[in-house]
Amino acid sequence: MKTTYYGQSTVEIELSSGTKLLFDPFVTYNPLAKDVDLQSLKPDYILLSHGHGDHVADLIEVQKNSGAKVICIAEIANWLNSKGIDNVHGMNIGGGFNFDFGRVKMVNAVHSSTMPDGAAGGNPAGFLLTIEGKKIYFAGDTALTYDMKLLEDENLDWAYLPIGDNYTMGADDAIKAAGFINCKNIIGIHYDSFDVIKIDKDEVREKFIKAGLNLKLPVIGETMDL
Repeated sequence: MKTTYYGQSTVEIELSSGTKLLFDPFVTYNPLAKDVDLQSLKPDYILLSHGHGDHVADLIEVQKNSGAKVICIAEIANWLNSKGIDNVHGMNIGGGFNFDFGRVKMVNAVHSSTMPDGAAGGNPAGFLLTIEGKKIYFAGDTALTYDMKLLEDENLDWAYLPIGDNYTMGADDAIKAAGFINCKNIIGIHYDSFDVIKIDKDEVREKFIKAGLNLKLPVIGETMDL
């Protein structure tokens, strides 16, 4: 199993079976991702944490290019149906479902959610994935929340946590979150794309090292094993 980072919170997980899961597609309007070829993204599934533009800007184009099934909160599923996209699986917080690639559980996130056209985006969410013998947490956009303690006994292998501050947790709260979820392997997301979420990577890495955590900050387009 491997993951590729495409900037902001756009990450892909490719399973050993070849199945590809793409999270929160936002490439075209991210200047840091200018070298990413959007047409090359052909996921089998698209998972959406919430409805903000920096998470769904390329959703419809990627879905139409790939035919991917979209996994999202029920309100976004309804919004997609209104746009003529029917290959959608709506969920809600606390619910789980067994897909052909593994199990997905939708978990709480503390943020906001509105679609780019102003339509209701439902509640923001994170995802707990049980895939190919591993457990992976994609936090989405979230503040630090004590609900993360509910994942403490899941024996997580990896967690994608936002670290950019301002709109989400910053590095200090992400370190606390890593403790809440009992996971030492962290991949940072949601940073550097805008001025207000730029981070000092060396400083952040040092903080995670001092906390005994393994932080990965892949460059855009980089692939790594999970």
